[in-house]
Amino acid sequence: MKFSVSSSDLLKHLQLAGGAINSNPVVPILEDFLFSIKGEKLTISATDLETTITTEMEVKADSDGMVAVPARILLDTLKALPSQPITFTIDPENFGIEITSSYGKYRLAGENGSDFPQVPVADSVDEVTVPGQVLIDGISKTLFATSGDELRQAMTGVYFQVDFNKITFVATDAHKLVRYSFSNEGGGEVNTSFIVPKKALNLLKGALPSDQSIKLAFNKANAFFNFGKTQLVCRLIDARYPDYNAVIPVDNPNLLTVSRPDFQNSLKRIAIYANKTTNQVILSITEDSLTIMAQDMDFSNEATEQLACTYDGSSLKIGFNAKFLIEMLTVLESDEVKMQLASPTKAGILLPVDETEGEEILMLVMPVMLSA
Repeated sequence: MKFSVSSSDLLKHLQLAGGAINSNPVVPILEDFLFSIKGEKLTISATDLETTITTEMEVKADSDGMVAVPARILLDTLKALPSQPITFTIDPENFGIEITSSYGKYRLAGENGSDFPQVPVADSVDEVTVPGQVLIDGISKTLFATSGDELRQAMTGVYFQVDFNKITFVATDAHKLVRYSFSNEGGGEVNTSFIVPKKALNLLKGALPSDQSIKLAFNKANAFFNFGKTQLVCRLIDARYPDYNAVIPVDNPNLLTVSRPDFQNSLKRIAIYANKTTNQVILSITEDSLTIMAQDMDFSNEATEQLACTYDGSSLKIGFNAKFLIEMLTVLESDEVKMQLASPTKAGILLPVDETEGEEILMLVMPVMLSA
């Protein structure tokens, strides 16, 4: 088997697929790319058995065939080569690979492609079409709120709720929660929900085209994201997602409105002086003034700032983890944000003042208890 390809084009496709490869795979062949040639089409696959990325490109080939190619040495070789045509020659007897460039020849040991794990097939799937930018936004706005606690498996991914013409993304780690919804005309008749793992979403976030529609198909076991000549398949998290609506407080009589950049920058400065374990900052809110305070008794560090705000409600003093608030304010795009608050022991709700039509975002953050 022999084929020729542009080194820079091949590198782009390999870098995309290579995101699926684990640094410590359970079996050695998972350190490889699977190259499969049919006609003038090269299909490149990589997997860690949970997430699989497949991408296609045009090549000049003399025959069909497949081979597993060591990923690290191939990527390093291509990164070190200037853009140029290169030729791969594969020995069908021992799967030895010879790469020829204008500089010389490079030999590496391949493996039998038929030993590579099978890519999951989209059987018995429901399918929706989602604009790429919306999917990028949904992932970007929720991914940071997922949990790293493997004992709470469901919370380590993002919960997708497909409800006919509406898709909702939810992420929580029990300290903070984000719910992002948008109206989607491609929803059709589908009404279901599933949990997508964090690794797959991180890979998607960097690979999805913002100017294309994405075909999203899913069954009980896997989700299939198709865009351009690329497909990402991931195994869904088999767990029950917590009833997140039950923790969103509905009666929040106190409403704070404040400039998002001013609030965020103030928190960043004040957080420097907070206790490094709790990251606690205290918001003291009165009619037209927001005072942000932090202190670290262990090192006698203390800081206070005051911001102009609009506040409708009774005076309130409440503590939050500054890190969580800063993350949330980074994700929100509105110039002004509003916080709905009830008491020092109840969750605060953070919302943008201005929302894009067809989109809705709600963020919840649990308070850090104030010491008496």
